[in-house]
Amino acid sequence: MAEERRFRSVSGASIALRRRQHSASCRELAVRGPRLQLRSLSAATSAVWLAAYGLFALSENSMVLSAAIFITLIGLIIYLHFVKIDQESLLVIGSLGIQVTSSYASGKESTTFIEMGQVKDVVINEAIHMQKVIYYLCILLQDPEDPQGVSEVVPLFQSSKPRLDCLIEVYKSCQEILEQRKTAPQSS
Repeated sequence: MAEERRFRSVSGASIALRRRQHSASCRELAVRGPRLQLRSLSAATSAVWLAAYGLFALSENSMVLSAAIFITLIGLIIYLHFVKIDQESLLVIGSLGIQVTSSYASGKESTTFIEMGQVKDVVINEAIHMQKVIYYLCILLQDPEDPQGVSEVVPLFQSSKPRLDCLIEVYKSCQEILEQRKTAPQSS
């Protein structure tokens, strides 16, 4: 069963939250950010090429035009492969752990897996950024030496930066599975 809802990011861009429940203790939550805008890409490319043409007109050196084309293409490849994230997803499996995946515009994926035994909690945290309070979802990892302590904070959805209303939806889904895990050993 998959469900998709529209939200806004901190910057006001439209994002989509897709929730898919695979079983009672397994959920996938994916936030898809705005697609690459052809208009902004064309504007940046045109600006670089116009500047290069201006330099070419002044210097009459054709290497300026070749360098502009080369730099634009290399820059675009680097942006699509290392910077532009199209989707960030969270797969929560109550008995195993949490898998965090970032899918780049080039098709590359980056995945991190956190064992459920390391997860202390999933919380919504707040931070002050540029004179604004922003909220972000994070996983608190349990300190192996101190069961009451936190060893690390893993922030989620850092590229799409959803607003609080979207984060609450993801938080509730994660908490339902974490609660099942906490109550399961007591009932057996």
